[in-house]
Amino acid sequence: MKKRWTAVVCAAVLAVAALPAAVSAKEKDEGELTRVTLNEVAHSIFYAPQYVAIEEGYFREEGLDLELVTGFGADKVMTAVLSGEADIGFMGAEASVYAFLEGANDPVINFAQLTQRAGNFLVAREEMPSFTWEDLKGRKVLGGRKGGMPEMVFEYILRENGIDPEKDLEIDQSIDFGSTAAAFSGGQGEFSVEFEPSATALEQEGAGYVVASLGVDSGYVPYTSYSAKTSYMEEHPDVIQKFTNALQKGMDFVQEHTPGEIAEVIAPQFPETDLETLTTIVKRYYDQDTWKDNLVFEKESFELLQDILEGAGELKERAAYEDLVTTEYAENAENAVK
Repeated sequence: MKKRWTAVVCAAVLAVAALPAAVSAKEKDEGELTRVTLNEVAHSIFYAPQYVAIEEGYFREEGLDLELVTGFGADKVMTAVLSGEADIGFMGAEASVYAFLEGANDPVINFAQLTQRAGNFLVAREEMPSFTWEDLKGRKVLGGRKGGMPEMVFEYILRENGIDPEKDLEIDQSIDFGSTAAAFSGGQGEFSVEFEPSATALEQEGAGYVVASLGVDSGYVPYTSYSAKTSYMEEHPDVIQKFTNALQKGMDFVQEHTPGEIAEVIAPQFPETDLETLTTIVKRYYDQDTWKDNLVFEKESFELLQDILEGAGELKERAAYEDLVTTEYAENAENAVK
């Protein structure tokens, strides 16, 4: 198991470098609300149902005053959850696997899955309407952090297409998350793996072209989920249930509305992005079936996640689904909301 996760567990009491994200909702007496701190791995349009739940006031309807903090990386989110700085973490479930196998005394349990596909795209320097993954052989690609879901899913796709990630191409993993688009625009690499809005921004400035969706080509993958320490869930089951209920309402909204309607609702969360661009990005995620219609984190998905971790060389032993996932809250929310 990787040393970085040992460091995360041991340093869980350290402060987390995180920035508050925009949170707004319908009016309700503050005195009636329970404060909950959610630390998200990134503030991204990819997580639209969560922002719908915020902007439509679903958390307040459930009696929760949500403080949203952006951690900028699963390792930082996990540290915030383990230290108690955050009540709930939103990140790739691989973080909970790493921490559990390193011997976390208070395991972080996944209770709701939001996305079922990868949210990043492969950007090339020129249009490639007939792109195949074979085109990456011998080329240089700006990838993601080793051991993180973006990079592992990318490598998973390569292997599924008979390409050796270590021998058949050069993957640059030295660039910080969020900085690859600028590096690519500045001339580094021949391809880059990008989240939105960076992929669309590169297209708009003529610096790159989306040639493949990792979400489509990897298939259904449990990319991001919500989790909390075992002790917190045992002490606050009502909070976890209310939180999950609010998320389910957000999930229902995106299933029942158009990309344009979704974009209008979440626009306050992304003031730097114009509505037309926001709608384009939402539609890209919408069309590839990014969001589940429920929040249940199924065993098959968890085992696929561990298959990907093993393939990437990040896992020496597997964790039991029953040790790190509970479906109780998601199932209750689905039944209560629908």
